[in-house]
Amino acid sequence: MASQSTPQMGTDVAEVFETYPVELRAKLLTVRQLIFATAAATKDVGPITETLKWGEPAYITAVTKSGSTIRIGCKPSVPDSYAIYFNCRTNLVETFRHIFSDEFSFEGNRAIKLKTSDEVPMEPLATCIAMALTYHRTKRKK
Repeated sequence: MASQSTPQMGTDVAEVFETYPVELRAKLLTVRQLIFATAAATKDVGPITETLKWGEPAYITAVTKSGSTIRIGCKPSVPDSYAIYFNCRTNLVETFRHIFSDEFSFEGNRAIKLKTSDEVPMEPLATCIAMALTYHRTKRKK
């Protein structure tokens, strides 16, 4: 799914990806590509800024401010899984839980948890990513 919409990552972010075990890194890089591809395919999201927040790769709609920050990472204490984190002050994870309770495991109101050994669930995850990338735009319409 790599495309011209997936930019080269900065040195600081690349260094964090290099710290992950190979299998986990591959999953997180797939999610990274999905974030950029989903942003490119979602109307009015604009460019994504890739940075580090809390030492983890984070993706922000800095130009349009249409969305809520998405972070990806893992906890060293749980090496067989990784997570996609969302702002816990939003209703995003609550909404995802309602729509995708059979697809995902969740961590409170802040994350979708995935097993490193499973395939990345591209379609439902892309839906969640698109909802996060348009969260503020959608919220303003209500």
